[in-house]
Amino acid sequence: MTLTRLVHTLHLTPIRFSLVSVSLVCFGLGMGINVVFAEPLKVVSYNVENLFYPERDSLKDDSEWTPDGERRWSYTRYYRKVENIARVLTNIGEWDGVDIVGLQEVENAMVVKRLCYTLRRGEYDFVHYESPDARGIDVALIYKKSRVDTIATRAIKVKGERVNGERLITRDILYVCAQIDKRDTVHFFVCHLPSQRGGKAESEWKRRVAKEVLQGAIDSVYLAFRDPKIIVMGDFNGAPKEDIRGVKNKMIVESQNGTEPVERPNGTHKYQGRWTCLDHFYTSPSLDSLSRAEIYNAAWIQEPDEKYLDLKPKRTYNGFRYQKDGFSDHLPIVLTVSL
Repeated sequence: MTLTRLVHTLHLTPIRFSLVSVSLVCFGLGMGINVVFAEPLKVVSYNVENLFYPERDSLKDDSEWTPDGERRWSYTRYYRKVENIARVLTNIGEWDGVDIVGLQEVENAMVVKRLCYTLRRGEYDFVHYESPDARGIDVALIYKKSRVDTIATRAIKVKGERVNGERLITRDILYVCAQIDKRDTVHFFVCHLPSQRGGKAESEWKRRVAKEVLQGAIDSVYLAFRDPKIIVMGDFNGAPKEDIRGVKNKMIVESQNGTEPVERPNGTHKYQGRWTCLDHFYTSPSLDSLSRAEIYNAAWIQEPDEKYLDLKPKRTYNGFRYQKDGFSDHLPIVLTVSL
C-alpha cells in the first residue's frame, strides 16, 4: 500500500518492534543490565495569534496584515513576533528544548519555517498544509528531528451545513502519525475550532461539526491500531469538556470537594475580565496515566489588566496599538509525557 493511500484513509499499519530489538531488551532485563529510558516528551500547544507573513496574498483576506494595511504589519514587526514566540518556547523547553509544538493561527509555511530557524537552527522541522480558511490562518506542527520521525500526515477537511443552509468551511485538522525515539508510535491531531464570533450559542453548531470530523478521524485510528497512543491539542474555543470518545481531556481537574470535574484555575484566554481555558489537550487511555498537562502562565508573557485587574496575556496589539514585546492573546499549554 502506498504512503498516499495510507495518509488518505488513515488506516495505518501499526509499527512493531523487530524480533531482534525485543530479544535484546529481554536479554538486557534478564542479565540485570540497566535499561536507559528516554526523556519525557514535552509537547506544547500554542495559539500564537495572527502570525502573518507581511505580504499580500490575493487568495486570502489578509490585507490587514501587510505594510500598507491597518496594522502596518512590517517585516520588522513580523521578525520580532517570531523571535518573541521562540523565546516563549525556549523558556518552556529549557535546556533540552521542546519536542513538539502544535501551532494555531499561522498564515503559511514561511512563517513556520522562520520560527523553526529562530528556535534552534537545524534542529526542527514542521508539517503544514494550506487550509481553506478565509483569512488564511492555518495550524501546523513543529517537531524535533532528533526524537521524532513522521510516518504519515494529512490535512482533514472540516465542512458542514446548518439546517438553514448556512455552510461551514473552516480550518483543517492536522493529523500526524509519528514515531518517537525510534520506538513509540503516537498519533497527533492539531485543531483550531471555529470561534464564538456572532455569539457562543449561535456559533456552537460550527464547533460541533468540527468535533464530529475529529471524532471520525479518532475512530479510524482505533480501527487500525490496538490501544493507540493519541494526543489531541489545540484551540477549541470553548471550556473543557469530556465530549470526545476515546480520549480524555487533560485540562479538567477534580474540584476541591471531589464531586465534579472543573476546568483548571485561571485559564489560557481572558475576555472582559474572565479567564477561560480555551486550549486543550486530550489523550487516549494508553497515555492518560503517563502524562500531565499545565498552563504556562509566566508573568513575563502577561501584562497588568488595567480595566479588570490582575494580569492578562500580553498581545502583539492592544486594539490597534502595537506592542513590540507582545506575544499572543492566549497562554500556551504544556503536556509532559513519559513514554
